[in-house]
Amino acid sequence: MPGKQAKVQPKVSNRTLFSVISASSVGTLIEWYDFYIFGSLAAILSSQFFPKDNPTAALLSTLATFAAGFVVRPFGALVFGRLGDLVGRKYTFLVTLVLMGGSTFAIGLIPGYATIGFWAPLLVLLLRLIQGLALGGEYGGAATYVAEYAPEGRRGYFTSFIQTTATLGLFVSLGVILITRESLGVDKFSEWGWRVPFLLSILLVGVSIVIRLRMAESPLFSKLKSEGNLSKNPLAESFGKKQNLKMVLLALFGATAGQGVIWYTGQFYALSFIQKACNIEFVQSNIIVAVALLAATPFFVIFGGLSDRIGRKSIMLTGMLLGILTYRPIYDKLYSLADLTTKKEFVDARTIDRKLAKQTNGDLLTTTTTTHFFADGLVAKDIEKTVTSTTNPSAKPELTKAVTLPTKSFWIMILLVFLQVIYVTMVYGPVAAFLVELFPTRIRYTSMSLPYHIGNGIFGGLTPFIATALVATATKANEVAPNSVDKPYLEGLWYPILVAGVCFVIGLLYLNNKSESAKE
Repeated sequence: MPGKQAKVQPKVSNRTLFSVISASSVGTLIEWYDFYIFGSLAAILSSQFFPKDNPTAALLSTLATFAAGFVVRPFGALVFGRLGDLVGRKYTFLVTLVLMGGSTFAIGLIPGYATIGFWAPLLVLLLRLIQGLALGGEYGGAATYVAEYAPEGRRGYFTSFIQTTATLGLFVSLGVILITRESLGVDKFSEWGWRVPFLLSILLVGVSIVIRLRMAESPLFSKLKSEGNLSKNPLAESFGKKQNLKMVLLALFGATAGQGVIWYTGQFYALSFIQKACNIEFVQSNIIVAVALLAATPFFVIFGGLSDRIGRKSIMLTGMLLGILTYRPIYDKLYSLADLTTKKEFVDARTIDRKLAKQTNGDLLTTTTTTHFFADGLVAKDIEKTVTSTTNPSAKPELTKAVTLPTKSFWIMILLVFLQVIYVTMVYGPVAAFLVELFPTRIRYTSMSLPYHIGNGIFGGLTPFIATALVATATKANEVAPNSVDKPYLEGLWYPILVAGVCFVIGLLYLNNKSESAKE
């Protein structure tokens, strides 16, 4: 196994351990919140920072910008992982927190495309890259920090609390967005209120910085430092030595790549699919995902603790296999719950509401809302916004749909998303302990961060963009040759199914169920 390290892990009290977990988790949760409000607001941001003449292209551009933050995460893992192994865990992920919070706050200040043109998406892209670099250093530091306090045999349980922060960060982002939207109203939120969740992050980051400044360095790192056994070149030692590089590759292709696509399919792509393919009304769609996230979050700790007893591999691979086998049936059912072509409409109960509003530039905005009522209680609205403009007389109407599910379908959809998040907790709950135990303390921050952020940042983070692009391609193919693709709305799922499938086979063949831990 890779290099020698401190043999005895200093004992700490449970009170100290939970204090460490709390301090690490608060900061990590805030960083995930910062990172995910962008994805949660993708539909609105696409109209703010990109041209409006092609909504699909604008949404794909927004998702690509969102994905760019994930693509650079491995570089952040290298930069900050090296720094964490040389200088220490505490100060490294304090720096990442400041970078993340500052970038998020700045996104909330950028003028829209209508004001500064292509500078808007360019500035957003730059800040997303900074966010990605920061997150690339944050997670490895937090997970390593907690693991180096946790007693052997309980790492899965204690590090699983860190694992909850990604989902809770998404949950908090959805909650802040909903509260802001409901407080300001739909029009004001779409116009400028979407900036509030971004600007609010600076307050959250300030609180977290104060908490983290009071933290001490991890005992294992402090012991190595006092003995003069720190790595002089973590990058060379992590990736230049054959045995350690083998572990990095095995961690990536046997665990984290599959874990990454399961994570982003079950949470982010689920939200995007519900909003775009099913056209579920904005507030209801966010409530569906938020309730499912909240209900499933305890299972991170349950599966993390269970992995201490039965091993990490069996739990993680079971989560991948469940996703592979059930994603298409689950998403087909999600689609059918809101598929208007299969439902009986009460035509005589249809209503039409038309509103006129004069814009600040003198244009006249006409909003026509046609509400359709269906026998099962579903309500669908066709919203057409037409701008009468002297400067742009050829402006096309903007058409959107908003479906509100009846109570029974609403809870079925929550259950279907909940099942996907359970898969997420299975693959994600044990993975921090799994990665920490693969690598020696002296290069742990660097070694574990890279496969994690390639698996999650590239394979996982690209899931919404690639899946949406696959659906758009299939839909276009059907327009050219009708019925050439059966159920085009499911085509995006082939990407996570393929990646998880490859990872499942490699993990099944080459991973040990008990950790291949380097001895402490």
